[in-house]
Amino acid sequence: MLSALAAVTTHLGLAATVNATFNEPYEVARRFATLDRLSGGRAAFHRPDDRTDQVRGSIDAVLLAAHLAPLTTHIGLVPTTNVTHTEPFHLAIGIATLDRASRGRADWRPQIASRAADSAHFGRRATPQLTADDVTDSELISQPLRALFAEGAEVVEAARQLWDSWEDGAEIRDTATGRFLDRDKVHHIDFQGTNFSVKGPSITPRTPQGQPLVVSLAHATTPYEFAALSSDVVAVTPHDRAGTASILAQVAGAVVRTGRDLTDRPLRTFADLIVFLDDEPGAAALRKARLDEVAGAELASDAEIFTGTPAELADLLLDRRSTGLDGFRLRPGTLPHDLTAITRGLVSELQRRAVFRTEYASTTLRGHLGLARPASRYAKAG
Repeated sequence: MLSALAAVTTHLGLAATVNATFNEPYEVARRFATLDRLSGGRAAFHRPDDRTDQVRGSIDAVLLAAHLAPLTTHIGLVPTTNVTHTEPFHLAIGIATLDRASRGRADWRPQIASRAADSAHFGRRATPQLTADDVTDSELISQPLRALFAEGAEVVEAARQLWDSWEDGAEIRDTATGRFLDRDKVHHIDFQGTNFSVKGPSITPRTPQGQPLVVSLAHATTPYEFAALSSDVVAVTPHDRAGTASILAQVAGAVVRTGRDLTDRPLRTFADLIVFLDDEPGAAALRKARLDEVAGAELASDAEIFTGTPAELADLLLDRRSTGLDGFRLRPGTLPHDLTAITRGLVSELQRRAVFRTEYASTTLRGHLGLARPASRYAKAG
């Protein structure tokens, strides 16, 4: 895969061949430019702007995850990719390749393209233009995007079928007979979506997790239903204990409406939290205040913002966990300070309270989250 190859070559000259028949021209250029977003300027949620005094670009998520895979041993790798303008087949094999490169630690966050200006890069479709009124409320944002969420669910299902298209044991690698694979264990999926179709099979053999995990971020009814249909993990953004209980009830309602069987397909729910941590009481709040002053505005986010000590954060996490959350996704307020404070200060505090692991019991991300490895849907019973 190009991104994996590019990630591990630093001083060598690199020439890459890219299929230009089935790749969008913008997508080919984007991979060489290593930009993760479909547009550079984006101070506003729903439209780009022309500001040049802020750095808003980011490294291509799958490329970065591919670079981190051989440098890490236990952490999960969760790249975000666009599913509105990127071919489902390319997404599926990219995440499958990452799962093999990481030996079973790949996760995938599919994300729709919610800005109409982004579609101009591709020129093949139009997407709804959100207005200033739409973005004042999470429910209003999601309503005009329901069709994109529905298409996103189809993309995830196509990817899941591609991941299953190679059964376990399909690779024979028998040099004596010259056979690489068992053709009876490789399947065309013939997936037909509303706006696309995928014949398959995948070109990537079945991965260590069988199905790499799918995670989504949800703030409203439509994204909750997307998570209930498509995700293994959903990240939510409550701002207090009461809000946490309310959101968990909404997620549970979405599970019922979509008919998901949680016994067969568990759904893990994590709460997002932006974290500023310091050992001295009050120091984190003062540091954030200085940063707000420099930025010229107070930090605003979809997630709750916490300032305090590792012990205070541990208290909050344990209290919120009692509402029914499975875990948390902590976003460091600054790097590297708050990331270091989480890994060294918070983790040790939770271990001291005997509520956090001291060693890993599994080598895969599924194992870390207590999720079973599924069999291929195409495997014959018995």
